[in-house]
Amino acid sequence: MKKKIILPIPVKRALKKLGKDIKEARIRRSITIAMMSERACVTANTIAKVEKGEPTVSFGTYATVIFILGLIDKLQNLVDISGDIVGKQLAEEQLPKRVRLPKHQKSNSSAGEQ
Repeated sequence: MKKKIILPIPVKRALKKLGKDIKEARIRRSITIAMMSERACVTANTIAKVEKGEPTVSFGTYATVIFILGLIDKLQNLVDISGDIVGKQLAEEQLPKRVRLPKHQKSNSSAGEQ
C-alpha cells in the first residue's frame, strides 16, 4: 500500500512546474526518456515521475536529471544566502546593541598600553 504524502499546495505547484520544465528542457535537447534514464541510472518510470513532479522521487534523482540537462548551476544557487533578505533581517535583529570586551581582556589591554 502506498503511503500518501501530504504537501502544502504551493509545494505541489512548484514540483509540478519543476517537472514540466524538466520535461520541456529534455525535449528541447532531443533527449529521449530512455536516454535520460540510462544517463541518470534510473528507470524510465522514474523519469516519468520526475517529469510529473512526483514528491516520492529522491532529491538526488532530480539533481542528477538537472545536471544531465546542463542546468546544475541553477540548482547550486537555488537557496543562495546572499539573497536571503529575511535571514539577514533576523541576523541583524540579534546583533548586540553594544560591544564590550570581556573582563579578562580589559585588564590585559590596559596593562599592555602602559
